Amino acid sequence: MQTKERVILHSDVNNFFASVECVSRPELKDKPVAVTGNPEKRNGIILAKNELAKKFGVKTGQVISEAKALCPELICLAPHYDLYEEISLQLHNLYLSYTNFVEPLGLDECFLDVTGSLKYLKMSGEQIADQIREKVKQKFGFTVSVGVSFAKIFAKLGSDLRKPDFTTVIKREDLKEKIYPLPLNSVVGIGKRLEKKFSSIGVNTIGEFVKLEDFYLNNLMGVNGTRLKADLLGEREESVADYYTLPPPKSIGNGTTTLKDIVDRRDVEKVIYFLAEKVSSRMLKHRVLANTLSVTLKTKDLKTVHISQKVKPTNNISEIAKGCLMLCDKLWRYNYPLRAIRIKGSNFTSSNVRQLSFFDKSKPDISETVKYINDKYGKIILASDSASFINKSTHPQE
Repeated sequence: MQTKERVILHSDVNNFFASVECVSRPELKDKPVAVTGNPEKRNGIILAKNELAKKFGVKTGQVISEAKALCPELICLAPHYDLYEEISLQLHNLYLSYTNFVEPLGLDECFLDVTGSLKYLKMSGEQIADQIREKVKQKFGFTVSVGVSFAKIFAKLGSDLRKPDFTTVIKREDLKEKIYPLPLNSVVGIGKRLEKKFSSIGVNTIGEFVKLEDFYLNNLMGVNGTRLKADLLGEREESVADYYTLPPPKSIGNGTTTLKDIVDRRDVEKVIYFLAEKVSSRMLKHRVLANTLSVTLKTKDLKTVHISQKVKPTNNISEIAKGCLMLCDKLWRYNYPLRAIRIKGSNFTSSNVRQLSFFDKSKPDISETVKYINDKYGKIILASDSASFINKSTHPQE
């Protein structure tokens, strides 16, 4: 019996970092914007740019001074990774309303296998993609491009082919006519070095690549060459991971750049408790305990100092905050202004869910409860123990 063709989507946010910045700051509408590594130094590079900046020729990876030469009105902004991560998780929740087979690829991209959802939703893959695009525009104010295909490699290729805000469907019968004539560098995995190597032997398109003998590909790329060929021939199926069984990250951290420089230890404590709540929430989600805590501080003059220390395994808000504050005390004498603070948990071990007893007189860990309430009712800025609330003046990203 013939197996049913899978329906896989690849959703890619258009100009993610720059799009989030423009949506969160309405005054940037209709202005060329770029997110850069260090906007205070002209030798930083462009990390992302919006469509207006792109029209001036601004490119990702370009030095700021080069981008400014092309677009003198370019507004350069520092990245706010915590904000991007929060938006990314909200996007995941949107995708999960269609299927549990959601596999993130960075902060701004996700694969979705909706094969099992078609009958339930009474929609085609293309219709689901179109609906996702509309929902993202309504909820977030920016756009995504979505590829729809029978395999991950072609779903990804589809989302890259037409931007911004398009749905591109690639069927198996489209490969020879529509896909194989495309440049070889259209495929993820073929960078400039490999592109140059294949071009030197007269292989410039996907179609020319798949005609190469396996032994020849092995000599050029190793086993990855034959795997890529099988993918491009539609012969190899790579499944989309179940979102709820994804392996935990190797580390979990959060940081912020404050609107004004801070020196007072009480202000530092407020920021650390706020960050600890976010770090704890993600550890609880992945059911892990951190055996190492780290603190990174950036000074007013952009110097960075770092410290790490092994701790008793924890994912508790208060323990993370107190541990990081203790590290901060070792690292800093509060005698010079700070402009950024980042904390991180790493060296994870799995946590076990423990049933509380009526006869257990020990103080319960309310981190799970804090996470549940924040997840259900939104960012009401609830924290446990002696955690202080972060004022908008000290934390611009929330």
